[in-house]
Amino acid sequence: MKTLRIASALFVASTLASGLVVQVVASASPSPIASVWTEPAAGYGFLYAAVASAHHSIDLSMYELKDSTMVQDLGAAAKRGVDVTVILNRAYYGTSENSPAASALRLEHVHVIWAPSGQIFHAKYLVVDNTRAYIGTGNLVTYDYPSTRDFWVLDTNPGDLRALTATFNNDVRGTAETVSSGGLVWSPGSTPAITSLIASAHHSLLIENEEMYSYDIEDALVAARHRGVAITVVMTRDSKYYSDLSYLASAGITVRLLSSSQIYIHAKVICVDCVGSRGTALVSSINYSTSSLSYNRELGVVTTSPAVVAAIRSTVAADATLGATYH
Repeated sequence: MKTLRIASALFVASTLASGLVVQVVASASPSPIASVWTEPAAGYGFLYAAVASAHHSIDLSMYELKDSTMVQDLGAAAKRGVDVTVILNRAYYGTSENSPAASALRLEHVHVIWAPSGQIFHAKYLVVDNTRAYIGTGNLVTYDYPSTRDFWVLDTNPGDLRALTATFNNDVRGTAETVSSGGLVWSPGSTPAITSLIASAHHSLLIENEEMYSYDIEDALVAARHRGVAITVVMTRDSKYYSDLSYLASAGITVRLLSSSQIYIHAKVICVDCVGSRGTALVSSINYSTSSLSYNRELGVVTTSPAVVAAIRSTVAADATLGATYH
């Protein structure tokens, strides 16, 4: 049995001490997805347009909000009578990073909710009029937009929207209970869903993630490789993950590392058995770390949408060709 690393253990202690209640979702069935955006090429105009189109309500949960256009658009929506509620991360460096946006939004009568100080709120999603949910891997930080690989998808599945709205309202009230539906994958408790997705692969896995610091995920990947699944992992080079990546590489998993000057891999995506536009994809805010999987508030969605599968398959494969092989 592998032990928790020190940083994760400390965060576990603070989380458990806060008495948070968690509903663990072990698996998910694919959700239909209407659209996908690949960053940095797509830009964030689609989110500005979504906010501008709101008639009744906007719910935003964001780890880091440092985009003056988004802040202004949210304020403008509140001015025209839209009920705008924003949950901002407070843990880690959240208070200092998000305070300017929080102050500006409150001046425009936006409902700003600080997430609990003992739990990192790392989810990135926007719900408009309870009919459209934009679920992403990227933070709303203008400085990062031009150089960061991220993905966003549009989920219009009514069941997912009910679950998102219910969970958002629970987080506003501070109960921390998640509601499952369709392909939604929530953290805390996302490890079973992700390892099950990895275990479902028959012939291939394409993965991009910012971190590789989870024994559960690494063991699931190695087990998949041992049963013959071809696996490619693409990340930005960072020496703190070399030990974990060595474990993967020694099992025959292809690890490709990019320099930060090429493009920063911030995406958290998996493409399972993806050929052309066929396969299963997960788009999420979930990093492969104990904290992200087991203690943070995170959100992802599993889908077989041809558009999403094609976008992730082609992008990850292209990024892999840019990176150097890690041995």
